[in-house]
Amino acid sequence: MVSYLLRRIPTAIVVLFVASLLIFSVLRLVPGSPAAALAGPDASPADLAAIEHSLGLDRSFFTQYFSWLGHLLTGDLGTSYAVGGSVRSLVGFGLTNTVVLTVTALVIAIVLAFALALAGVLYDNRILRGVLTAVNALAIALPTFVVGTTLILLFSIHFRLLPAGGTPPKGFTDSVQISAQYLILPALTLGLPTGALLARFLTEALRTELNQPYAVTAKALGATRRDVVLKHALRNALPPTLTALGLSIGGLLGGAVLVESIFGWPGLGLLTEESIFTRDYPLVQVLVLLSVTVFVAIQLLADVLHAWIDPRIRLAGNR
Repeated sequence: MVSYLLRRIPTAIVVLFVASLLIFSVLRLVPGSPAAALAGPDASPADLAAIEHSLGLDRSFFTQYFSWLGHLLTGDLGTSYAVGGSVRSLVGFGLTNTVVLTVTALVIAIVLAFALALAGVLYDNRILRGVLTAVNALAIALPTFVVGTTLILLFSIHFRLLPAGGTPPKGFTDSVQISAQYLILPALTLGLPTGALLARFLTEALRTELNQPYAVTAKALGATRRDVVLKHALRNALPPTLTALGLSIGGLLGGAVLVESIFGWPGLGLLTEESIFTRDYPLVQVLVLLSVTVFVAIQLLADVLHAWIDPRIRLAGNR
């Protein structure tokens, strides 16, 4: 397993290097500049040139890139142009809130996926399958802003049960009950489509496994459908689902931007939106590269878990 992981790490490093170069390049192709955003519409060319010089934006592209990359590798994330302050502190604060939201949404998605998939496979009822398929399709099809707005209207405005947005006033560690109240709506909004998508993958994988010779033989020997599904088919259906889960986490990170805007959640999503609007290069670069890094790490972890569950992956890699 360790050798399999070591073989995958160089590829991940190359992906991150290419991603950093693309991020740095694309930002500078977008119309507008940090100097114009900071100076305002009435700034003279001399003022713009002075601001660009102070920010180091008048240097060559590769000089700027390798300077940024060198500081990044030493842990120096730079200083925000527009928001102000250390990029490290800004990202650290937003990252804490986003991780709490994303992890909670991921847990909801996994629980929902297993509940829907196992219910649809264990109870082979046509009406139940139709209901679950409809619920699944609706959860995937509804836009995030529609789900979030509907939940706010129902549970915050109409029934007045949960807060409409924000984070716990005293932090997440002050009271589990209060933290849960603030987390439920945004985490459910973020996790619902991912859970429905994973449920579809897991359901199809389980149905495929139930048609395999080992499952047919087990049922012919008297094993119940429940035993075949839970003791045999589920383990074999997990590898493709884990791969889908790794890909879905990228969707969770992307969806967090909109969910944080809807619920006023002060995480990386709101920070990214503000930094893009103000052309805050140091902050945008770190935020986007951080998202890519998390996605690559999760995908690497999913591949390792896939190889752990299915030894054929490891054996194929040793050839």
